[in-house]
Amino acid sequence: MHALQIINIVITILIMGCYAYQFFVFIPVSLIGRGRRRKKAETEVVPDPRSFAVLISARNEENVIGDLIDSIKAQDYTLGPVTTIVVADNCTDRTADIAREHGAVVYTRFNDKLIGKGYALDELFGHLREDYPEGFDAYRIFDADNILSTNYITEMNKTLSEGFDVALGYRNGKNYGDNWISAGYSHWFLRDNRYLNYPRYKVGSSCVVAGTGFAFTRKVEDELGGWPFHMLTEDTEFTAYYVTSGRKIGYSPYAEFYDEQPRKFSQSWKQRLRWARGSLQVFRKYGGKMVKGWFKYGFSCFDLSMSIIPAYFLTLAAVFFNFTLGIVTAIRGEDVLGVLSSFGTLLSNLMGAVFIMGIFTTITEWKHIHTSVPKKILYLITFPFFMATYIPIVIASLFYKPKWTPITHSVTMSSLQDKKNSGLGDLVKSGENTNSQSDAYEPNG
Repeated sequence: MHALQIINIVITILIMGCYAYQFFVFIPVSLIGRGRRRKKAETEVVPDPRSFAVLISARNEENVIGDLIDSIKAQDYTLGPVTTIVVADNCTDRTADIAREHGAVVYTRFNDKLIGKGYALDELFGHLREDYPEGFDAYRIFDADNILSTNYITEMNKTLSEGFDVALGYRNGKNYGDNWISAGYSHWFLRDNRYLNYPRYKVGSSCVVAGTGFAFTRKVEDELGGWPFHMLTEDTEFTAYYVTSGRKIGYSPYAEFYDEQPRKFSQSWKQRLRWARGSLQVFRKYGGKMVKGWFKYGFSCFDLSMSIIPAYFLTLAAVFFNFTLGIVTAIRGEDVLGVLSSFGTLLSNLMGAVFIMGIFTTITEWKHIHTSVPKKILYLITFPFFMATYIPIVIASLFYKPKWTPITHSVTMSSLQDKKNSGLGDLVKSGENTNSQSDAYEPNG
């Protein structure tokens, strides 16, 4: 029993050690000197005029695709043309028709062998090289359920004009207030915005692409020759490829967009199981390059490796040792309560750290959490429990290889407007800037 307590203490120390830099560096950086870098950049960098292709991979998204295209058409960007292009991937509904009705260029794809967003985007780039030989100055990737604030493209163009060839925006939850699951996702992304990507951007490190809401220049597209990232988490694969070559991904804290999150645990289980397994795939392929990058490229590679590796394997180590010693204790006829108590202490310490992180996020991103005050408080309390559900998911990812499966999206602008205290429907629908520079990253906002 004493040995198990020591093991759990060591695991706790290792977890704290791996992420200490986020507490002692990232949190202070994110709270001190807000906005200084952007103000300096605005006086020194003149945004470049660019043509943009907004690329959307959609599978049976007839409920939400129109809202995204409308929000793209409502952009205040004036420095170049914006072309919305949709690849309707194995659709059996009216996604393609609705996208055309709202003014998008649409390609249809039917392939039951190569399934997933990465394959759809790769095929789409093939069409673009043939039909748009002149190309575009930059490309933006979105999921069909996203909605953009009116200044999104303008702000992202400013970040690209600072010298980045890849950049991402401020990801927010479209349906934070639905339940503890959608709130858990949204809260995590808000935390990523404020306490990971924002300080990375400020200290000159690389940010991490998270699925949607990112942009890259023609230079990157020419280099890739398509979208050759087909792992279960193609976004993390792309990030690993880019950062381990010594380059950095930028961030625009003022380019806010909204993303619908799962509401059912069954959907969440499948999605996060894919994420966990995908992280393992990325580690297998790029783990060595990341470690080598610590010494060759510095902090960006170290930070990326910490984002992918330790939490996964330390979680497995904790479960393995506690489960194994629990069985040994039971076989010996000894009291297993001590094992359960030791593991419970480890788990409660980790959940306590997550709760503190949640408090910081709730306070600083208060204005960006679009739900009622009681729900903001309630879902702060449930956030650690949402994160704790990753434990069985990580274990399952070792034994089960998930397939890419679509998640049904149904949160429309009309439904948001109908929801009392959603705080989002009227802002985006009316074309208001939901994340203007005047309030972004100010105290309590």
